[in-house]
Amino acid sequence: MTYYLAIDIGASSGRHILGQLTNGKLNMEEIYRFENGIDEHDGVCSWNLEKLFNHVVEGIAECQKNGKIPRTIAIDTWGVDYVLLDKNYNEILPCYSYRDKRTCGMPDKVFNIIPEQSLYESTGIQKAEYNTLYQLYCDKISGKLNRAADFLMMPEYLSYKLTGVKKHEYTICSTSNLLNAKNRAWDEDIIEAIGFRKGLFTEVAPPCTSVGYLQNEIAKRVGFNAEVVFCPSHDTASAVTALPIVEDGIFISSGTWSLVGAEILSPITTPTAMLNNLANEGGIDYRYRFLKNITGMWIFQSIKKELKGAYSYDDMMKLAMQSEYSHVIDITSPTLLKPDSMINAIKNLNGLEEMSLADVLNCVYHSLASSYAKAIAEIEHITENSYSTIYIVGGGSKDIYLNTLTAKYTGKRVSAGPTECTATGNLISQMMYLNKNINLQQARSIVIDTFKNDIKYF
Repeated sequence: MTYYLAIDIGASSGRHILGQLTNGKLNMEEIYRFENGIDEHDGVCSWNLEKLFNHVVEGIAECQKNGKIPRTIAIDTWGVDYVLLDKNYNEILPCYSYRDKRTCGMPDKVFNIIPEQSLYESTGIQKAEYNTLYQLYCDKISGKLNRAADFLMMPEYLSYKLTGVKKHEYTICSTSNLLNAKNRAWDEDIIEAIGFRKGLFTEVAPPCTSVGYLQNEIAKRVGFNAEVVFCPSHDTASAVTALPIVEDGIFISSGTWSLVGAEILSPITTPTAMLNNLANEGGIDYRYRFLKNITGMWIFQSIKKELKGAYSYDDMMKLAMQSEYSHVIDITSPTLLKPDSMINAIKNLNGLEEMSLADVLNCVYHSLASSYAKAIAEIEHITENSYSTIYIVGGGSKDIYLNTLTAKYTGKRVSAGPTECTATGNLISQMMYLNKNINLQQARSIVIDTFKNDIKYF
């Protein structure tokens, strides 16, 4: 029996999922789950790398305890964040989170060097203060980058820690705003203009590529050896890999962020696409995810935390459904990125000092659905294509109310599920690595056959 291990790490949690293919269907078993989150000290938002990597290893060790040894292992994470290593291979700390406020105003400083339109024409990535480019420019200004001998995006760093092999992967690098959208390699003109050292940016490998085997010390710690490979290392790229899709459709990868987009074969880097702030992120088979990043379940996560767990997500959904308040706010407002109080931030965007919790929640629901409809209309206009079905995957696909509102605001059919689409895409890409006879459409057919009874329609 061939097992594959998907390590799927989001900004709030991580999970290790074992997969195997039986009678044309994918069997998945979660063997380890852990909390992830931003450390905040003295106003700095950073990641605890030691803690994160220990969870990665501990989860791998659970395979041995379960008597199910994977042949391959692959890691996907959120985008844009990275780790710098010095000449002695030590991490240069802190490892900043994309939610840290140090990048405020940084895009305009970069645009003084490279005009915004030129940058977009080259990379096709939407303007966002947290992009890797702007974070690295902060490191250049502070002098931190001068000490760096290596630069690795987060899943590349974790794979390196397992194998000792430093290697870049296409889909995660495409989120950096430093990869040329057309030739899919680091854009040397941008790197030179900004003043980054070219030696930090080595060759970029596609998904379904080997990284290496576990280092001896890691193999001893977990009780076995296995090959680490690159899945689409950006979590959204893995999720889109596993879309249960048989025809063209819009997707919404619904998690901490809502990624609304379409899969296309060539990047679109026109002025209209730039004005609509759409991104051309890399996908499997060198496809492109033409999408918009929209603040997603992060808002509900923040409200739940602010309420100190007094309400479950289902409680919050039912409370929102009792409200008739449907005013729409700009859900992409920077004020929602990391406010001290999410509830107060939403009140401020409504121009109100007092709002009931039900009204706050219903406002968020309607604003999300409205933002989806707006993004989809922009994508259809620019791609000159009309899509009949929206495929919602990820944890947010379980939200019946949001699915219903999305169907209402867009006037389209909604297919909701599977919820573990990111881990699924991670696993099927490992299958594609080991069995070159499995192409993407065949892999997606496996997803459809596996989850057809779990997908809901609205």
